[in-house]
Amino acid sequence: MKISAQDEYGLRILLRLAENGNEEGLSIAQLSEVEGLSASYAAKLTRILRMAGLIQSTRGQKGGYILSKPANEISVKEVLYALDGT
Repeated sequence: MKISAQDEYGLRILLRLAENGNEEGLSIAQLSEVEGLSASYAAKLTRILRMAGLIQSTRGQKGGYILSKPANEISVKEVLYALDGT
């Protein structure tokens, strides 16, 4: 099985959010900086993950993205299907 760059970066974003916990979210700027991605690419990936119901966005000054359910309930298969459809 080959994992595309999009799959890898999407998984890395989810891992970063899981490490952060659900207290406060990480913004696109923070995610792009820590993962070494452009802000537009991080925004694209977070949109895909949000539409799949894996993450949710929070508004406000301390807003950003958080996991929509506990990390142990998210499977790699579910993430790869959301990102690639395969």
